[in-house]
Amino acid sequence: MVKRMPPIEKVYEAFSAIGDERIRFVDNAYMVFSSDESKYYTVKEDGNMYRSDDNATYWQGYPGYPVIAVLILQGKLPCRRSVCTAMKGIPWHVLNDKYQRDYAAAAEEAMRDIPDRDSIIREAENIYECLKTLDIEVGRGRKRKG
Repeated sequence: MVKRMPPIEKVYEAFSAIGDERIRFVDNAYMVFSSDESKYYTVKEDGNMYRSDDNATYWQGYPGYPVIAVLILQGKLPCRRSVCTAMKGIPWHVLNDKYQRDYAAAAEEAMRDIPDRDSIIREAENIYECLKTLDIEVGRGRKRKG
């Protein structure tokens, strides 16, 4: 079971990563690129252990958006593809900086003009509830130098 839960807004960021097709599987690991594609995070799975070097997973100890996106792609968290497509092109890095890591405020702006916003919110809430009971652990991935 997930010991520490992320802010629900990390689910929205995961939707965007999938919708933007910013995830690659290379050498038995997932590379998840940031919204501006200036950096990437590595997610590795070993049984029910998911390790990632994204800041949320590494420093806060909860599954960050890269881990959540991988779990969705693997089918371990249920998600309609249309939700991810609707969340394409959101500049999360810019918004999170603008709102000084107030993820709720960033998500509010990101979703302001999204069609069928209520459906996306319900999907995120469902995924969040599923994540609470998912039999996984998260841990620090190895930080890249440079």
